[in-house]
Amino acid sequence: MNNTLKSLLSLIALTASLLATSAWALSLDDAKSQGLVGERSNGYLGIVVNNPSADVKTLVADINSKRKQAYQESASSAGVELQIIELRIGQRLQQKTGGGQYIQTEGGAWQRK
Repeated sequence: MNNTLKSLLSLIALTASLLATSAWALSLDDAKSQGLVGERSNGYLGIVVNNPSADVKTLVADINSKRKQAYQESASSAGVELQIIELRIGQRLQQKTGGGQYIQTEGGAWQRK
């Protein structure tokens, strides 16, 4: 992978994480710290708990919608497929997930970091 694409992917990851946290800073942080949501390997949030509240469902849907829009724009400008952007950012978001919060393994199980 060339340096330009690596730089672009790093910028996209930063933008996506800022996009997610700027609109929902406390709610997203609270949901993550309470173990209600976690980072999936595909770059999107997932719901960790059974029977989540409507607020948790709305939070995840809103953030994932904004992430997808940002990912699509980035994929178009970089000339790569959406899935490449999703997976690269998913890796970065999981790497920066804080201790005690959840990430989804490749097998689909939730794991506390």
